[in-house]
Amino acid sequence: MTQITEEYLAAAERLMGVEYTPAERAQMLDNLEGQIELARLRRHSVFPNDLPTALRFDPRPPGFSMPTDHGLHGITRDPGPLPDDPADVAFAPLPRLAGWLRGGVLRSRRLTEIYLERIERLAPRLECFVTVTAERALREAEEADAALAQGRWLGPLHGVPYGAKDLLDTAGIPTTWGAMPYRERVADREAHVVARLREAGAVLIGKTTLGALAYGDIWFGGRTRNPWNTEEGSSGSSAGSAAAVAAGLCGFAIGTETMGSITSPSQRCGSTGLRPTFGRVGRSGAMALCWSLDKIGPMCRGVEDCALVLQALNGPDPGDRSSIDAAFGFDASATPRGMRVGYFPYVFEDEAATEVDRAALEAVRRLDVELVEVALPDLPYDALMPILFAEAAAAFEDLTLSGRDDELVWQDKAAWPNTFRKARFLSAVDHVQSDRLRYRVMLALDALFHEVDAVIGPLRIGPMMVASNFTGHPCLHLRAGFVDSPVRANPSIADARMTLGEGPDHGRLFRVPHGISLWGRLFDEGRLCTLGMALEADLGVHAERPPL
Repeated sequence: MTQITEEYLAAAERLMGVEYTPAERAQMLDNLEGQIELARLRRHSVFPNDLPTALRFDPRPPGFSMPTDHGLHGITRDPGPLPDDPADVAFAPLPRLAGWLRGGVLRSRRLTEIYLERIERLAPRLECFVTVTAERALREAEEADAALAQGRWLGPLHGVPYGAKDLLDTAGIPTTWGAMPYRERVADREAHVVARLREAGAVLIGKTTLGALAYGDIWFGGRTRNPWNTEEGSSGSSAGSAAAVAAGLCGFAIGTETMGSITSPSQRCGSTGLRPTFGRVGRSGAMALCWSLDKIGPMCRGVEDCALVLQALNGPDPGDRSSIDAAFGFDASATPRGMRVGYFPYVFEDEAATEVDRAALEAVRRLDVELVEVALPDLPYDALMPILFAEAAAAFEDLTLSGRDDELVWQDKAAWPNTFRKARFLSAVDHVQSDRLRYRVMLALDALFHEVDAVIGPLRIGPMMVASNFTGHPCLHLRAGFVDSPVRANPSIADARMTLGEGPDHGRLFRVPHGISLWGRLFDEGRLCTLGMALEADLGVHAERPPL
């Protein structure tokens, strides 16, 4: 091993953003070798991905009171006649599907066959499924039909086919994490959420694509496409879940988010994504990227659908050290009357804000709510991002140290291999200080949500996407309108902003969906969905289908 010199230390200081004197460097030389050796000694221990950290994140600030509302209300209603056109069945919202299935006018097997036919015809163009589980789906559909025939109804998801992001373990079926080094990986257990959905009677129709190791939309088999413009990617990392739902290839899908991985593809594909409060949905059996940030949530074609799926996902998970036992309540007949909805005026004046964003704000004004100008303390919110980089690099340290990161398809400067390597130069002291900044941000958002019940804003303008992911607050992202856009590039995980027209210039504009985000109080997703449903109804754009 090369001997460490003062010159080496001076060069290393530039990487760490510090500067020492020659005397201080000379003093450090006697113990640095031992410090490095301890790090090397630790690296002899190779940890499986499902081994958690000893420290765990809890989003609840001092004095937090857990909401106590529970159960679904106002869901059961006349679904109307069953359409003759299979496409109208495929795109139907979950309450209608549930009504037809429960009433016996539609069988789960028939619904599954409709989706399988659409997957066979459309999924290759979108590259949105890693594995189609047709045999399992038909078997589960027949079991769902048999249970209904015996008078056993398991709830509104009973008999409805869904897609699971391919980082959720499925026993005997490949779970590839979207990455070449793991494409042959097969788990012998079901992820907690897969088991929960099985108990709710849902039918697993396939494993949806994700950008390799939960970043972007590029996976080992290609690049997942936006159903509204197949010349561009669907964004990620829940790329396949958003595309499949938007294209009517399943009743709903499951996504995960560390930093935008539910909301960003929902923005791109026009689906509706609900990122729950951190800790609400159990993560055992799901690939870990960042133990203190990962969330699992529903991706659907409407707000009410998201609430129904979240109800099924909700519940404690003994296998997840960060799981929090929380009640979930939602009343589909409720209104947002009397809610206080906050907004940051400057984000709607930002040059990246669209007329759709401003129209969504005006739509909220038309609801029976109080619209309130709000502000957050001037804190370096983006300075929290190294926490994500460090945890992700730790989760996949073996890929970096073994050189197997070269097997990942995406290899440019924004991709994981480069990010993981750079993370080795992050400071442990800065990491602790970033965690303390995170607590300050938690207190800031707690104070904000003492003023208002929800906040509205564009997904990637302002502090909320980064801040709320690190504090664990829920976010509902729904379609708000359409914009004319050239082919777009995907946003970087290190960049909270994305403007239209970043992609290659093909000289053509495409009509694509554009969404708006609603952020809510911790564990208050029910009221967030109430506001979202009212806004969705006012905007009246969520039911339009992509031109596939």
